[in-house]
Amino acid sequence: MAVESIRYIKVDVDSRIPKYKQVVDSIFGAIREGHLRMGEKIPSINEVSEECLLSRDTVEKAYSHLKEQKIIVSVKGKGYYVAKTDLSSKINVLFLINKLSTYKMRIFNSFVQTLGTNANVDLDIYHCEPSIFIKVLHKKVNQYDQFVIMPHFKNENLQHMGCTEEILEVIGAIPQEKLIIMDRNILSLSMKSGRIYQDFIDDIYAALSKGLNKVKKYQKIILVYPRESVYPYPKGIVTGFKRFCIEHNFDYEILDEIYESMELQLRDLFITIEESDLVNLVKQVRDRHFKLGDEIGIISYNDTPLKELLGITVISTDFKKMGAEAAHMLLNGKKSVVKNDFNFIDRNSV
Repeated sequence: MAVESIRYIKVDVDSRIPKYKQVVDSIFGAIREGHLRMGEKIPSINEVSEECLLSRDTVEKAYSHLKEQKIIVSVKGKGYYVAKTDLSSKINVLFLINKLSTYKMRIFNSFVQTLGTNANVDLDIYHCEPSIFIKVLHKKVNQYDQFVIMPHFKNENLQHMGCTEEILEVIGAIPQEKLIIMDRNILSLSMKSGRIYQDFIDDIYAALSKGLNKVKKYQKIILVYPRESVYPYPKGIVTGFKRFCIEHNFDYEILDEIYESMELQLRDLFITIEESDLVNLVKQVRDRHFKLGDEIGIISYNDTPLKELLGITVISTDFKKMGAEAAHMLLNGKKSVVKNDFNFIDRNSV
């Protein structure tokens, strides 16, 4: 492919334009016209030097100029590759998330809308798989000006896990001034990086404490926390929930899911995380003619427009604010560490 692409490099020996710039302009032109695509290999310095009758110094100068503009990258032992196909002055951002969900897309959309026309943003998903995450960053670490990453992973037992040494090493390979970590606080990173995080232990504890006057009319609190899930949830949610119940002397239970024909009791309060559990629970409450918000209570984790429409009480971070905060860090060129707001939003189900 690199041998074929050499035909796009045109050098006019009679032109007064410096020959190194003609090489640069040729590469730019080939990218604009779609002849060279992202990740495509380009001719080596020796190939261009021999084919175009140029000195190696001239070609090296051209390639150095292209590397400075992040148009190409060099891979040791392999050659040079196209790293950017958008040749405008906009910054290129990789937005790397663990799963495609309503909540993640609200963050992403807020981020993109706040940036406006100032950046090109690519969305990539690694499905909580450490191996995919590592592979994506190894491949793309030199292709973007900024990285926004949500690091949530699962182990072989489909349980949420922290960052391994290998994961931290890959994240650490990104220049810290080009990095924003979202949704969790990785303390080992330098202060040059940005962090917008949730504190999963304190957040649920504080939110339930804010709603204590509503919560205390129930006799038992049941957290529906899927211990094994394709996209597992942070264990800090369980820790914060237990802490709240113990400190306020609540009887509590933790279930994996809302089962069919649940043994519902008057004055039970359920906290659901997954949408399917919320739907199943609401259906059972209605089928048995319990009065929602009085005889049976429901709090859902993470807010959505549909939950607002249905009057479901939620405990939730502010997804829109999280995305906007990350965008402002990029626009202002100032990275900081910010704990995102987490709220108890009282509606009709408690």
